[in-house]
Amino acid sequence: MTLTTAQSLPTKTLDTQALEDKVKDMYRRVALNPEGDFHFEMGREMAARLGYEGADLDRVPQESIASFAGVGYHFGLADLQAGERVVDLGSGSGLDTFVAALHVGATGRVTGVDMTDAQRQKAERLGARDGFTNVDYRQGYIEELPFASGSLDCVVSNGVINLVPDKGAVFSEAARVLAPGGRIALSDIVTTEQLPEGIVCDATLWAACIGGAMQREAYQEAITAAGFEIIAIQPNPEYQFISDNAQGAASRFGVQSISVLARKR
Repeated sequence: MTLTTAQSLPTKTLDTQALEDKVKDMYRRVALNPEGDFHFEMGREMAARLGYEGADLDRVPQESIASFAGVGYHFGLADLQAGERVVDLGSGSGLDTFVAALHVGATGRVTGVDMTDAQRQKAERLGARDGFTNVDYRQGYIEELPFASGSLDCVVSNGVINLVPDKGAVFSEAARVLAPGGRIALSDIVTTEQLPEGIVCDATLWAACIGGAMQREAYQEAITAAGFEIIAIQPNPEYQFISDNAQGAASRFGVQSISVLARKR
């Protein structure tokens, strides 16, 4: 993600370079040491609780599940079909790209985009080792996707858009690369209350998926402003933060996980 400051940020601006550095460092550690100490839960037990099917989890590289730091399950909304072309925004260690690959089959194609080298390299290694020939990965930022306009059928993303200051740019890029009638299915963190400057301008809390959470109605408006019609929104009450600081912010400001399905108009 190119960390440009969103217009909605407060007067006390976020240090976007510090944010990018912290995000890269945190998710490098997620890739290399998933047993470490984080604000958020990871791993198979959490993925299953969110709704991932055991049959899918059994068929993907287990190391990708260990480093899975998503916030919901949106494949039921995405309803991927054989032969479809899919991109995963912020693909991490690859769990969602591998699950998507199972759904689109040998005639489909899944590409993961991630800015963190350790995550992307881990996913590449696991995919090559386990024969996922319909998956590839690109280094890049999700506000500047390396795809031709109208070239994809579905965009998916899990717990990543909240990390980007300019969320409108992400949704606009998703709309650009989708074919007419294409869809975006995502899980992300939003809030019921507008976060105060002290949280919004804290790069550490952004990297922990809290500081960058957008107020829910504004988030939905950003999706529709990019040219989408929202089809479904569902809460993910099974997702929970695990550190005291994160839990406190979640309780005070209504920080929560939702999944969204929207179709390009």
